[in-house]
This record gives sequence, C-alpha cells and structure tokens, in this order.
Amino acid sequence: MVVPKQVGGPLLPAAEVDAAVSSFLRAGPSRQRWDEFDFDWSLADASRLSDGQRSAVEFITIIEDHLPGYFALYDENFPLNDTVEREVFVHNRELYHFSIRWAQEEDTHARVLYRYQVESGLAEASALRLSLAAEGQKKFDVGYADAVQFFTYPLVQEKATQLYYQNLRQVIDEPVLGQILNRLSRDEARHFTFFADMLHRYLVHYGDAVVEPIRSVIADFRMPLADTIRGYWRWALKIADTARYDHTDAYDHLIRVLNRAVDSRSDKVDELITFISACRTINA
Repeated sequence: MVVPKQVGGPLLPAAEVDAAVSSFLRAGPSRQRWDEFDFDWSLADASRLSDGQRSAVEFITIIEDHLPGYFALYDENFPLNDTVEREVFVHNRELYHFSIRWAQEEDTHARVLYRYQVESGLAEASALRLSLAAEGQKKFDVGYADAVQFFTYPLVQEKATQLYYQNLRQVIDEPVLGQILNRLSRDEARHFTFFADMLHRYLVHYGDAVVEPIRSVIADFRMPLADTIRGYWRWALKIADTARYDHTDAYDHLIRVLNRAVDSRSDKVDELITFISACRTINA
C-alpha cells in the first residue's frame, strides 16, 4: 500500500484556504445544484449533431469521466492522516471542503455526458461504460513538487474547458446538449474562480517565492489525458475544427490574476507575466 505524501512548497494559512472555500461555496448555493434528472431526455437527439460535434461530445465525456484520477491527486498530495503534522492536516482539511464539492460537481458532469450519449443514441450503455473504463484505469499524474502548482494547473485547465464548452454551445443545434453545455460552462467558471482566488492569495502571501513553480506549470502545460488517450492530438485538432479549442486562451485570465495580486510587482512577477503573454502570443 502506497502511503500518501504531502506535497512540498509553502502552504497558505488554513484561514486563507477557509476564506477561499467559503467564497466558492457561497457562489454556488444548494438551490443552484443540478443533476441528470433536470433534463428532458426524450428530446436528446444525436442525429442533429455533425460528425465533428459528435466526436467533441465523445472527447469531453472521456475527459470529464476521469474524475477519480483527478481527485486522487489531491487526496495523495494533501493527505488527511497521521503522516502529516497537525498544522498541515488543518490546512488539508480546509482544502478538502472544496475538493469534495468540486469532485461531486465534476462527477455530475461525467454522469450527465454519459447519459446524454446513451439517451441521444450516440452510444450504447454497456459499450460506453467499457470504453470509459479503458481510459479511466490509466493513471493521471502531473509530477508537481509545490503545492501552488496544484492550483495553477486547474486554473488554466478549468478556464480552457469553460471556454470550449461555450464555443461548442454556439455551433450546435440540439436543445438538450445546449442546456448541458450551459450548465457545464457555468460550473467550470466557478471552479476557475476558486483556483484564481487561491493563486491570488499565494502571490500576495509569498510573492517571488511562488513565481518559478507557477512559471513551470505554464511552460510545460498539457491538458488532462494528453499523454494517455491514444491519438489525443489528432482528436484535439478534430474537435478544434468544430469549435475553438486552445488552452492558451486561458492565459489572459491568469495574467489578470497576477496583476490583481501584486500592488508593486517585483521583477520576477513582471517576468512571469511577460512569459505568459509570450506563450499566449506564440500559440494564438
């Protein structure tokens, strides 16, 4: 049995994490929660989708369904057991209040997309379960050494996903999928806001000390499962032909976080912003 090991790098004070989590929870009160039972599945019709749009639905279902792998990263790197000091445990317990809600919402995304494929005639239930399991059993890892990187990576990933869902929504003509994409993009926007809040707090609290870890995430960023899905890049290019799909669209939002975080920026923070801007330009 592998014992979870606490990730390195500075941690925010528990009170700071609590403030970010509380803000996130207030932004998504219980009355706004949704699930698969909120849709009229009798209207779902995959015949109204183009081949590219069908492929996009299949792609995002795989990405969302890998939730156990994503969640395990936080469970493994921010453990809640007696292997960590009490103060670290308190930090991790505050973070867990977010991660468990985040996992619940992302799991809803996965289940709704699965249900859409089955109800719309895009896939058969048992075959789809098996195909998702084939990808789901592959380990997802990012290899980060600093805690702040576990908030930088999903900040970019959640914003990029939100933007793609919005772009896909604009080009489809299928009512149920349209409703689903609206719900998905709204949730991803809230998730992005949490990670942006955490990164902002890190920069205010630690300044230059977290610049290099943040920079390294951006320098080597790859969307989830890019290294495990067979033919990922060919598939990614195909869905980009259907609706704009470019994770670097999210970099502008990260720059805004950095600008808000530091009143009198150091040279390192200035360099980081310049670097992110250059990445965005090169990949535009």
